[in-house]
Amino acid sequence: MSTAGTAADPLATLGALPGVAESVESVRKAVDRVYGHRIMRRRSNAVTSEAALRGARGSAALSGADWALEEVRRRTDFSGDDEAHTVGAALRLTAEAGQLLSIWRQSPLRVLARLHLVAAADQADQVGRPRQEGEPVDEPLVALPLPSAAETHGRLEGLAGLIIAGGTAPALVTAAVVHGELLALRPFTSHNGLVARTAERIVLIGSGLDPKSVCPAEVGHAELGRGAYLEALDGYVSGTPEGVAAWIAHCGRAVELGARESTAVCEALQRGAA
Repeated sequence: MSTAGTAADPLATLGALPGVAESVESVRKAVDRVYGHRIMRRRSNAVTSEAALRGARGSAALSGADWALEEVRRRTDFSGDDEAHTVGAALRLTAEAGQLLSIWRQSPLRVLARLHLVAAADQADQVGRPRQEGEPVDEPLVALPLPSAAETHGRLEGLAGLIIAGGTAPALVTAAVVHGELLALRPFTSHNGLVARTAERIVLIGSGLDPKSVCPAEVGHAELGRGAYLEALDGYVSGTPEGVAAWIAHCGRAVELGARESTAVCEALQRGAA
């Protein structure tokens, strides 16, 4: 994250990039609209459950398994082909995210390892730990140059240090940086995209921005499209202020679209249609 420089609170400095404050404010307003809906006072658990399902579907779509929502809702067996495995992994990660909130601020690397273990759902030697030098990475949708294992480990430690230290950065900025770093590093041999988006979700929930997890950014990322997602990621990896700001804005727009999705769910529940 070359834009961070040597500031005492490098994540907070990103909040001063052009356009980031506007993105933060726009996200806050979108989230507040959902939480202010009358349905949230009576049926927030139903909205949370539906947001989790839709978020998992969106994350799986970005990893190449673009299933219809009703197919995800209907299926109980995800042991078939690669797409089924991907959807199953996304669902497991969404369910696991809420169980790891208390650990994240003290040990983010432990949480990431747990997320990879849950996503991979096996006991292979490469599961649940950062990749080692020479190990291949199965992440075909992200074609960026792969950092060495040594660089990856160092940057992971740096990211973990920033999270543990806390700071004054807006939740959107922290979530976007966590998401972007994990995609850029691809620290595991598989499922990095799913893990990165789940980590983004954990930051948004744990920060208090979206404590009931009803604004699934994964929905927005999928709606904006894989092309826009990868283009914004390229900007983040470039390390330029403009590129990093564009990535944060992209993540902000994804949260807003997730909030819009849950507002529609609230409206449907209010009409008795869902």
